[in-house]
Amino acid sequence: MSGQTPEFQIKKDLDRLLPLLNTRLTARFDQGEAVRVGEAIRYSLEAGGKRVRPILCLLAAEAVGAPAEAALSGALALEYLHTYSLIHDDLPAMDDDDLRRGKPTCHVAFGEAHAILAGDGLQAEAFAILAADVSIPADARVEAIAVLAQASGWRGMVGGQALDLEGEALRTYGLEHLKTIHRLKTGALLGASLEIGAVLGGANSPFREALKSAGSLLGLAFQIQDDILDATSNAATLGKRAGKDKEKGKITYPALLGLEGARLALAEATENALCHLQSLPRPESLEAWARYLAARKA
Repeated sequence: MSGQTPEFQIKKDLDRLLPLLNTRLTARFDQGEAVRVGEAIRYSLEAGGKRVRPILCLLAAEAVGAPAEAALSGALALEYLHTYSLIHDDLPAMDDDDLRRGKPTCHVAFGEAHAILAGDGLQAEAFAILAADVSIPADARVEAIAVLAQASGWRGMVGGQALDLEGEALRTYGLEHLKTIHRLKTGALLGASLEIGAVLGGANSPFREALKSAGSLLGLAFQIQDDILDATSNAATLGKRAGKDKEKGKITYPALLGLEGARLALAEATENALCHLQSLPRPESLEAWARYLAARKA
């Protein structure tokens, strides 16, 4: 990385890629008959956040030699899908959170019914934006849609959320069960972010597999760090309620391995992800993001 810190590389990437995302992020929701649902969708999309998944998608395309613009529809689809998942995760029937990114959650601001519908609308729009982008070859569009569906459905993110909720009632659990939850709940969509970038960037099979594997490991690392932050930080820093995992009896890495064990698991997942990234033509930005995500404070 030529002596540059990960934070320096992250800032460079965000400065050039966020405008590309933000100019199109909410445009699809400016006009429509269901005005209140549109407001709830825009409120959730504009709440901020790190835009990790869309940025990783764009960087994955660049890592295999394509321009970031080639993966823009995929990046937007990922942010819509991720935002839908946050809206629904925050609902009283799920994690019952009232704060997200330092603001009232969608169901607090707009009511539970409109929050559910906003999430439903975002989920549908994620697939619509990919399907409608005729600048992407048809076979790549179909493949990207299939990757997104697999990662976000009941064998991916939805299944992980279900296991996470069910885990609150378990008296005993093991590390493999915990890994399964994290692999599905967080790793699947982060893995898809890199894989979709590879597909839309025209990557060959070895590069695509490297990105898919790295993404899954980054997802695991991301969730472990979330567990650590929930156990050690506060609401002002996180922008959401801290300590809720312990309150609910959730399965977490600190609960199972202790804080030091969790930090070792985080380091191992990050290093394994970096090993996969080294095979790519232009891995520098993704390597910086891997290091940054493992050390983030919120």
